[in-house]
Amino acid sequence: MTPKERYKKLKQHLKEENPVLLEVISQYEQLDKTAHGLGLLEPEESYTANISWWPLISVLGTFSAGKSTFINDYLGVKVQQSGNQAVDDKFTVICYGNNEKPQTLPGLALDADPRFPFYNISEEVEKVEKGEGNRVNLYLQLKTVKSDAIKGEILIDSPGFDADSQRDSILRITDHIIDMSDLVLIFFDARHPEPGAMRDTLEHLVGTTVRHRDANKILYILNQIDTTAKEDNLEDVIGAWQRALSQQGLVSGNFFAIYNEEAANPIDDASVAERLKRKKDEDLAKIVERMEGVKIERAYRISKALEDFAKEIQRDKLPRLSTALRSWGRKVMAADLLLILLFAGGGAALFALGILPSTTAMLAGYTAFAVLLFLVLHFKLKSWLAGRLVRRWEEKDPAIAKAVRHNTRWYRPMLRVWGKGWIRRSGERLDSVIEYSRSAIRKLNDQFVSPAGSLDQE
Repeated sequence: MTPKERYKKLKQHLKEENPVLLEVISQYEQLDKTAHGLGLLEPEESYTANISWWPLISVLGTFSAGKSTFINDYLGVKVQQSGNQAVDDKFTVICYGNNEKPQTLPGLALDADPRFPFYNISEEVEKVEKGEGNRVNLYLQLKTVKSDAIKGEILIDSPGFDADSQRDSILRITDHIIDMSDLVLIFFDARHPEPGAMRDTLEHLVGTTVRHRDANKILYILNQIDTTAKEDNLEDVIGAWQRALSQQGLVSGNFFAIYNEEAANPIDDASVAERLKRKKDEDLAKIVERMEGVKIERAYRISKALEDFAKEIQRDKLPRLSTALRSWGRKVMAADLLLILLFAGGGAALFALGILPSTTAMLAGYTAFAVLLFLVLHFKLKSWLAGRLVRRWEEKDPAIAKAVRHNTRWYRPMLRVWGKGWIRRSGERLDSVIEYSRSAIRKLNDQFVSPAGSLDQE
């Protein structure tokens, strides 16, 4: 699907939902055009592919941490199987459907639709595990469920996480949905009182997410705390988990403790039962409040992401690209100078030795041959030096590698490398996108905020 077709579908999707986001889409188009012109994106790529255009809540966690039970309870429909053992090894995308019974669709339904967070995910899987991109149905499935709780949202249930046994493809998909989500719920099982034994899993699920640019969207949930009733050591268990999480860098207050009353074991001590229920009710209310607020948060996130993408190009990609191209240009010019000196010196030596006759016709012939050979060697050296530079950047920053390849093609003039006009024009377009992003956030504020009261609306 081309970016043009993708924009058409997204505009149709957002037309009635939020006019502000519909306008933001046009700015994403401008951002893509700038990135395409610089070579940072391939013609078929788009920054819109890095965003979920429906509010997205993802549920991650360890095996048997109660993720599926939580989802079923939230939806009011049993759509996910639950149990003490791993019951599903796929990422399940859940969205609203009109059928009375939940319906399951293959992962290909997600890979081919730009409105979903797994659009073209097969290509990402292929990058980390060759041959697996064509087996996307083994990793993903789509379920539709008729539940008002999920209207206008997408919920993702992940397979149980164990860093020691996960394949690279699963880790890549996990990182992808964390990036795309508006809210991430990470579940841990209170029945495992020694979180230190799960160090590798904690390092990936927590150590990775706390460094995320929007770490506040990630909630850490200790589930099934009813299992602490017998020992009456709720505070000790919570404290042990909080210490384990803090060792991975978690210092925010996004830590909650809950359990499911229907799935809980009977609690004989009434005071313990009341204390656990009070803790659960308080924390669950906060979690549900965040879940219900993703529609509003998503609108702000999309507008802010537009600014972030533009700033990343302006402050990081452009300077790096400019420096890389100028370094390449200097090497090409040095090689050209060396070739000119070799041809001039070789011609002078041949003339001095009498090998090259001094007739005008012979000199003209030699000159034509030398120019032709120089051009052939010039383009070969130019291409070789560009290839070296591309390979050097492929590991550091694939986007810069693509841009270098784009800007060093044989037909592009060398003088452009030192010109500042293309940098200035790109910077001006990016400034315009950044300003519009801030304007969009102000428009969103106008939908929800009125500091001056009714007078502000007159």
